[in-house]
Amino acid sequence: MKRRKAHSYAKYGYIFSIPFIVVFLIFTFYPTIYTALLGFTDSAGLGNINFNFLTEDPLQNYRAVLNNQSFRGALWNTILIWILNFIPQITLALLLTAWFTSRRTKIRGQGFFKVVFYMPNIITAASVAILFSALFGHPIGPINSLLQSIGYENAPYNFLNNQWASRLIVIFIQFWMWYGYTMIILIAGVLGISPELYEAAEIDGATSVQQFFRITIPNLKMVLLFICVTSLIGGLNMFDIPRLFNWGGPNSATTTVSVFIFNWAFQNRYLYALASAASMIVFALIAVAVAVLFILLRDKDEVRERKERKRLEKHKKEMWKAEQNKEVKSA
Repeated sequence: MKRRKAHSYAKYGYIFSIPFIVVFLIFTFYPTIYTALLGFTDSAGLGNINFNFLTEDPLQNYRAVLNNQSFRGALWNTILIWILNFIPQITLALLLTAWFTSRRTKIRGQGFFKVVFYMPNIITAASVAILFSALFGHPIGPINSLLQSIGYENAPYNFLNNQWASRLIVIFIQFWMWYGYTMIILIAGVLGISPELYEAAEIDGATSVQQFFRITIPNLKMVLLFICVTSLIGGLNMFDIPRLFNWGGPNSATTTVSVFIFNWAFQNRYLYALASAASMIVFALIAVAVAVLFILLRDKDEVRERKERKRLEKHKKEMWKAEQNKEVKSA
């Protein structure tokens, strides 16, 4: 009887991954490398490109960007807008997660509420930015019409001409669009926690609040790390909403780093080298921030267990080598 030849399916996995690899190399890897190289040139629009590697100061573009007051202001705006929308975003998402996953109170129509909360994330950022720009229009706009109808004395108010009003609107848009997505991720993480932990806690008389802070939060550490990392990357790359809502204004109050880089590269300036250097600085900042988050939110017990496992393996190898040396000497 002939034995069947074993068939390997691994090659199909490699074949199906080829389209992604090709697209990644063309549209992500190559532009990233080209941008990094462009930061060391004097590129400013069409013309010959000369590298700065052989000059006295090859990092002159990076120094120019870091010393630029507008860039520092854009970086401050970006961090401020991200922090002020992420804190209420994660807070509300955790509260809704606790509400939807509560074992004691069953919410009717959970599917409907989840869809409603998640729906803003489906709408494109450009559409939302243009919508809110129209809502807060001056002197005619729905919000100003509402303020006039209720007798507000300063109506119509020019929201788009006030720095903090514009910032707060951008912050609200970011919060409104992303809290539903964060909630869905957290709910998925909670559903992955063993129900036996909650049953044991209920038997011991733990309240819902105690279960949330003693069981849910510790077991969501890796999910929270994922949310923080993705939110940080998205927040520092924020472009559509501040750009299309008020074109980065007024007085650059909503100009984020991405808007600043776009203006330098394409808004009649064509400072490609400086814009590329600014892009790589942001890339480095994101890499450092993500590394810090990984260190702060890593599972310390798992790290301790891994170190202990390595120590035991090293000890076993040393014992095995010692036994081998004894055998050699006795022979």
